Amino acid sequence: MSALSNPRVLKRFIIYLAMLTFVMFGVWSFWGTFVETPAGDFEVREGDIKLTGGQYEAAINDFDRALAVQPNHRGALLGKAAALVQLKRYDAAEDVLTHAIDFLKNNLDPDDPTGRGALAAAYGNRGIVHDSQGRYEQALADYIESLKIDAEAVEGPGFIDRLLYHDDTPSSIRDRAEYLYKQLQLPEDKRLLRLPEKDELQRMHKP
Repeated sequence: MSALSNPRVLKRFIIYLAMLTFVMFGVWSFWGTFVETPAGDFEVREGDIKLTGGQYEAAINDFDRALAVQPNHRGALLGKAAALVQLKRYDAAEDVLTHAIDFLKNNLDPDDPTGRGALAAAYGNRGIVHDSQGRYEQALADYIESLKIDAEAVEGPGFIDRLLYHDDTPSSIRDRAEYLYKQLQLPEDKRLLRLPEKDELQRMHKP
């Protein structure tokens, strides 16, 4: 007669099996979250959550932790730059974006569409930094480079933009580039380079 035919033994067996399943699920979850995830990705996800919630300094700390384990993590670099812009630390944001651009240009695989999107976003975001500081020619040059690399990556708002900013119509890189180009063709005394109500709608891009 099988021991499992005894109700008490069977009950203990079921409990042990349930406990083992729970433990194995925990191990699998830990492995998937911390072991299989590429270095820095977990910290970047944490930083993105804080960036979305307006906790910019805390987000920078998370992105810095990601960069400590993966010094050129594209998501961490772009996320940190976005947080710095929100804090109006434009010089620091420009330095981060220039580093991201230099690294991606020298290491980008031609068959890496995500990398192209990140490079386009870095150029577009650096253009926004130049724009906000009145460096319009440099802003236009970066906007054009961004559009040449991957126009789709920096065009208009996606779902995340609408969720983050509650705005369906942010100013796109293309819109701003076209406007700046036209204005820079005019004599200096005829130019209207700042449109605060439109400039406020520009959004940092993070693929």
